[in-house]
Amino acid sequence: MAVDYTVIVVYLAGMLAMGWWGMRRARSKSEFLVAGRRLGPAMYSGTMAAIVLGGASTIGGVGLGYKYGLSGAWMVFTIGLGLLALSVFFSARIARLRVYTVSEMLDLRYGGRAGLISGVVMWAYTLMLAVTSTIAYATIFDVLFDLNRTVAIVLGGAIVVAYSTLGGMWSITLTDMVQFVVKTIGVLLLLLPIAVVKAGGFGAMKAKLPTGYFDPLGIGGETIFTYVLIYTFGMLIGQDIWQRVFTARSDKVARLGGTVAGTYCLVYAVAGAVIGTAAKVLYPDLTSADDAFATIVKAELPVGVRGLVLAAALAAVMSTSSGALIASATVANNDIWARLRGRSGQSGADHDEVRGNRVFILIMGIAVIVIATRLSSVVEGLTVAYDLLVGGLLVPILGGLLWKRGTAPGALASVVVGGLAVVALMVRYGILANEPVYYGLLASLLAYVVVSYATKPTDAAVLAVWRERLAGRGAHPDADEPAAAEAAPAHS
Repeated sequence: MAVDYTVIVVYLAGMLAMGWWGMRRARSKSEFLVAGRRLGPAMYSGTMAAIVLGGASTIGGVGLGYKYGLSGAWMVFTIGLGLLALSVFFSARIARLRVYTVSEMLDLRYGGRAGLISGVVMWAYTLMLAVTSTIAYATIFDVLFDLNRTVAIVLGGAIVVAYSTLGGMWSITLTDMVQFVVKTIGVLLLLLPIAVVKAGGFGAMKAKLPTGYFDPLGIGGETIFTYVLIYTFGMLIGQDIWQRVFTARSDKVARLGGTVAGTYCLVYAVAGAVIGTAAKVLYPDLTSADDAFATIVKAELPVGVRGLVLAAALAAVMSTSSGALIASATVANNDIWARLRGRSGQSGADHDEVRGNRVFILIMGIAVIVIATRLSSVVEGLTVAYDLLVGGLLVPILGGLLWKRGTAPGALASVVVGGLAVVALMVRYGILANEPVYYGLLASLLAYVVVSYATKPTDAAVLAVWRERLAGRGAHPDADEPAAAEAAPAHS
């Protein structure tokens, strides 16, 4: 295992080194939060794929393949479908808005009265997403070093917090690119073919497993529908995803690069399900399906390769964790704290934007680590996060993009009614039930439509500004972006 340990330690040291490099690069708010809006197609594709394919997509995707066979690919597949839909239909408009958060988009569309409440909901989602990603460190570091759960969470979380705090989005983008390469080599090019060969090939797998393992719909139609509702639609509206869209240097990069990343997710989904199916052949009696990934890696891969594949799992967790962390800090600082500070009469004009955002990443990072050490269920935490996101924010966000009759009171009613309905229904039916997101989303839609029609249409001047921004004509360059940004070298 000495070689495997060396691979992991070198990988972790590299992450910290990139954080230090990013700190030297991120000298403005735009550079720190959205990498100066300068990413070209290659870097944009890699970082977008890295953020959406986390520990749940890797370890959880293999686990679903172990339990259900090829249809276990549906969870990650719906994530890829959501990213494709975002990229093809919405990313160009989102990129042209030149904002930093989803709540800023809502303020721009509805006239400045929807941001605080939506910011609280988005903050809860991103914080919980970061927590669930951080919990996954316990599993990986237990496999690697046989560490205590709390120590593993603190160690993994501290590394992510360190490089995210130092360099912001530049550090995260650079580490994401490394993580993307490591995941591609470790999971797709090494673990996938080795697992299939060890299981005897597809012919032997079909002979040893029930036919249901090779039924594309074996996981069940209702489960697939729920995945679409939560993950496909969740991809359309999450701050962690939008913040990556904001990094694109043009709307064409956002569309093309996101399409490539979404397609990559579809391939990754199938790969995880196949690996899980092979693990079922090799180890049919595992206590937990989520142990399938670690088991096949430890038992079947040679020294060195095993370290690289475990680094791939670590990369998957880190990419999602760091993306959710900076998203949570951005929302907390720009959508919640800045508004509260403004209401108290304090001026934020002279404060150091980069330092302020760096402090919020550190604070959110510490909070994430503390919560992660107290929370045991990744699935429940992830379900709460996505149910709140979809139930509370899907309707006002997509409504704002697609329906000009939507109003600020309608958006506020939609956020409040949808969010409260989700929470109440979780109490009634349980966190893992489907009813909270089904009925919460329906309640949000009804509230949005009814209240929008019952109130005055959005002011024509507000809509005019909104249309100009959507067209890319009304946005002024960020105050902290260099005037020569257009002439800056393109990063690909």
